Order: sequence, then structure tokens, then C-alpha cells
Amino acid sequence: MARRIVDLSVALEANIISDPEMMLPKIDYIDHKASAEQMASFFPGLKSEQLPGGEGWAIERLEIATHNGTHLDAPYHFHSTMNKGERAITIDEVPLEWCFNPGVKLDFRHFDDGYVVTTSDIENELKRIGYELKPLDIVVVNTSAGAHYGEDDYLLKGCGVGREATLFLLEQGVRVTGTDAWSWDAPFAHTAKSFAATGDPSIIWEGHRASIDIGYCHIEKLSNLETLPAFGFEISCFPWKIKGASAGFTRAVAIFED
Repeated sequence: MARRIVDLSVALEANIISDPEMMLPKIDYIDHKASAEQMASFFPGLKSEQLPGGEGWAIERLEIATHNGTHLDAPYHFHSTMNKGERAITIDEVPLEWCFNPGVKLDFRHFDDGYVVTTSDIENELKRIGYELKPLDIVVVNTSAGAHYGEDDYLLKGCGVGREATLFLLEQGVRVTGTDAWSWDAPFAHTAKSFAATGDPSIIWEGHRASIDIGYCHIEKLSNLETLPAFGFEISCFPWKIKGASAGFTRAVAIFED
């Protein structure tokens, strides 16, 4: 039996549409020539031209948020409380047992951009693929957004998962979900239109806010979900351990035992 690993993460990249403009990452690439004098400064008397090829090291300086790239959101990101009144845990407090479990993919690419997934939609998809959820399964949704990552319309693409549908998953014991879209919820531009029409604030970030009742995490900006079967693999999504943070970067992967 051979192990096969599928990368579910996007590369952290500047100068593409991956986040709203105020949140876009910046990367300063310092190449071997530019760093040669820096390296030489550690060794008195050494001239940069004495280094092999006159080269130092390659280094990148990052100006990023914890929600850039593929990342795992902690309950603290969603609200200050979880589990109906408990203090919400930060990313360094997320149980590692949540982060390496059987994966289940729900294919929602056919839903319109901005559509809010219901409990019935999830039940119908589980019936279609012939799967019964188990506690700690990692459930990821494949939306239309995955094929648009980095494109001008990325932030407008994909469906979102509503409060009741999210609670349905959490009531089955799921504690990590994921999406290839920018947000677990519907794109803000679509939700803003609904809010303008209804004036109902409960629709804003409703999937995220389900954590107020049952604490959970989700992965955002996944990739390659279209290459996965509905189940039969494990997902690893261990986050960076950032003290007191609302999220942590993750190199999410799907692991198959073929």
C-alpha cells in the first residue's frame, strides 16, 4: 500500500486577488546578490565578493495577516465566546485532535454565487455520495470559487454555508470544516444585497457565528478540491501556533492510502 498526498493549499502570493485590498499580503524578495553584504557583515574582514559567486542568502520579508493564504480559523475569530458562553479558544489552543481526520467533500459547485447552503442541501449531498457523518470528520465544500482563485472576481464567487447548515454539521460532531472560497459564508457583496433588502443583521456572517453555540474551526482558501473523491482520504490541517491569534496558516493536504 502506497501513501499519496494531494496539496489542498494555495501558495502565499502577492499581487493577485486573494483578499480585499486592505488585507492583501506583501512580500519583499531579497535575492542572493542583495544579501551578500549582509552575510559578510557577520564575519569581520570578509568581503562579499569572497563568497561563492559573490552571493549571500535568499530571504523574504512578509507583511501579512493570519488570514492570508490557506489558513485555519479559530473560534476566537468568529466571536469572543463559544459553546454558549465559554471563552472562545485561540489558534494556539485548538485541539490537535481536530486537525487530522477523515475528510468528506461536498460538491456545491452547481450552486449560484452567493447562495446560502441549507441543512437540506447537505443532507441531499450526503445521501447522493452515500456517506454518514462521524464525529471529527473534516467536511470541505467545493464551490465555484476554487476555479477563480487569484482572478478579479474571486471575492464574488462561491456559495456560503448558512447558520443552520453549519450547526447541522457541528451537531454530528464535526469540528473542522473548509471551503475553497474566501469565506465559509457567502461573499459579502451578495450578503450586503440581502441585508439591504431585508435589514436583517442575523444573515451577516451567520455560518461563522454558529460557533457561538458550538465552537469549531474552518479552513479557508483551499485548492484542488475538484480532484478529490467524496471520501476515502484523510485531511491534515495543523495550524501555526501563534499565541492568542484568531487564525494560523496551514499546509492543508489530503492523504490517501492507495
